[in-house]
Amino acid sequence: MRFGRISKAVGVAAAAALALSACAGNGGGTTPTTAAAGGQQGGSVAVAETNGFSSFNPGTADGNSDVNGHIGYATHSSFIYIDDKLNIVRNEKFGKYEKLSDNPLTVKYTVNEGVKWSDGTQVSAADLLLSWASGSGYYDDAEAKTGTTYFKTAADTSGLNLTDFPELGSDGRSLTLKYSKPFADWELAYSFPGNGGVDIPAHVVAKQAGLKDAQALVDLLKGIKRGDSTSPQPANAELMAVADFWSTGFESKTLPSDPNLYLSNGPYIIKSVVPEQSVTLVRNKDYNWGPTPKLDEIVVRTIGAAPAQVQALKNGEVDIINPQASADTVDQLKALSGVNLLVGNQLSYDHLDLNFSGPLAEQSVREAFLKTVPRKDIVDKIIKKIDPEAKPLDSQIFVPAQAAYADSAAKNGSSLYQDVDIDGAKKLLNGATPEIRIMYNKDNPNRVDAYSLIRESATKAGFKIVDGGLGKADWSSSLGDGSYDATIFGWINSGVGVSGTPQIFKTGGGSNFNVFSDSDADKAMDELIVTTDKAKQDELQTKIDASIWQSAYGVPLFQSPDVKASSDQISGVTAMPNQTGVWWNVWDWSRK
Repeated sequence: MRFGRISKAVGVAAAAALALSACAGNGGGTTPTTAAAGGQQGGSVAVAETNGFSSFNPGTADGNSDVNGHIGYATHSSFIYIDDKLNIVRNEKFGKYEKLSDNPLTVKYTVNEGVKWSDGTQVSAADLLLSWASGSGYYDDAEAKTGTTYFKTAADTSGLNLTDFPELGSDGRSLTLKYSKPFADWELAYSFPGNGGVDIPAHVVAKQAGLKDAQALVDLLKGIKRGDSTSPQPANAELMAVADFWSTGFESKTLPSDPNLYLSNGPYIIKSVVPEQSVTLVRNKDYNWGPTPKLDEIVVRTIGAAPAQVQALKNGEVDIINPQASADTVDQLKALSGVNLLVGNQLSYDHLDLNFSGPLAEQSVREAFLKTVPRKDIVDKIIKKIDPEAKPLDSQIFVPAQAAYADSAAKNGSSLYQDVDIDGAKKLLNGATPEIRIMYNKDNPNRVDAYSLIRESATKAGFKIVDGGLGKADWSSSLGDGSYDATIFGWINSGVGVSGTPQIFKTGGGSNFNVFSDSDADKAMDELIVTTDKAKQDELQTKIDASIWQSAYGVPLFQSPDVKASSDQISGVTAMPNQTGVWWNVWDWSRK
């Protein structure tokens, strides 16, 4: 299950999410009718995205970016989605899930008959099983030096790893999960479209991996025992072929010649891709298992800089923008006529992460580097004009609107890095001049500004800073590859659940890119995912927050402002703070 992405969004750089469960209203509502947004049936709308499209599987560690997730959301369906009030909404046109027991926790999922992939294949229990296999870590037996991790998922696997091998129904469309312990986020086990839901067709992966069909994949998965890290075994070649294709076979900046690599089971189908420029979606004419879309076509244009998005909206080149706002973005938008403007806060934050290797392997060097980070200057330059009350973010887990934020920020050790301390950094370095390569999205002006301010300050303490900036479609796939020492990007959250915390911070977590590891934090995260009491969740996450700061992990910079704008000729665009952004109700978009 994946809860955030590298902003993998809304203009933030990257993909996973911290647990912001205090913002969630887990109402568990049933399928709504399409909102009365007005507008006509048919037509085309163009929407701007900050990052470049790079993968048809947004569930992988490399593919987990905002734009990949948005396109995945529009082209896939699942049992739930999250609405703009952060309620879990059941999509019972797709299928049903029911809790059969609390002790042990047992949940049955059934896909409705007639729900199909765009090649006409029924969405089946095999698809659910593949999603479970990739999101559970069930077969992994990796330990420090030996063993195997099969699927390279961005998700935290702790929750689904509490399950036995699923029971498959005789109808071929149902699957039942039985948990060994309570799971706080059980209702998100199959997540939502584009975010670790039922996104990857089992019959395609099976054939690409050399198996006869989806049933052969089911039989393979049935025949392999749960992995045991205390007794690692040689990798199973057939399962490795399946996992490797799931992990890398859908990566592409172009439209594959094989249409099986971009099948849809949602309201839209990908028609064409112009690398790093645009992706065109068209209505899935067979789709009737969710809210009915109004538009015939959506063109997704890659426009990195906020001023360029504003200009494109002014010129009529795009109809909807959700930029990573720069200082003048709101003023520029207010100056336009015929534009609807929405301003708020996202469930996302920009941050600087340090690797626990190379020149930053020693904690004293990490501490020295963090003492040079001009967080207040970064906020003043990038955020203050949008939000005059903005301050540096002092938690890696919470945002200021959450009740637990103030207490955690007061206790977690963030006070050590409130102000730049060049003398303190020099003292820790003791004459050393470490060379630090910083990776960031060089096509994102806010990231360029943050990098420049950090470089200028760190150089004063003796650090030699190397510019490791990469292009808008390349930087996210480089996360965790060892090619840099520090990185500036952002996480954005779904607003529901707590599994985003181990996703990023647990040892071996799917989105733990800097190899942070803390045994006390790991124990707290193991307890967190089986804790349903909100107060206890906050207590555990406060403890985890302190462990992160005390390790000199890195620093959060600021909570990202949410600036959305659309042409007044477009209906259905509403505010949404989580990683789906304006896309959350794509079916409601229409032309007036």
